[in-house]
Amino acid sequence: MPAETHMEQDPLGRDAILQLIKDRLGEILEIDPHTVNEGDSFADDLDADSLALIELVEAIEEELAERSVDFRIDDEDLEDLKSVRDAVDYVFSRLS
Repeated sequence: MPAETHMEQDPLGRDAILQLIKDRLGEILEIDPHTVNEGDSFADDLDADSLALIELVEAIEEELAERSVDFRIDDEDLEDLKSVRDAVDYVFSRLS
């Protein structure tokens, strides 16, 4: 039975990933997570600088490490994550 315990958690759905990212952005940027929209650009709409994005990546990796062993966002992929939607799509595809 212990070998199956890791598999008991359901995979995160897209909505749950979106909520996770919105919550973490709220903490990092000190804004209300409910004001974050999926179509928001990190730089243009949320005024998130590169340090904030690194903090977001670290928070997501830490949160998802329990669900997906060694979940990592590759540094070279970070350049392509320009919006909340990009981040959600990226995480969702890596977990699927």
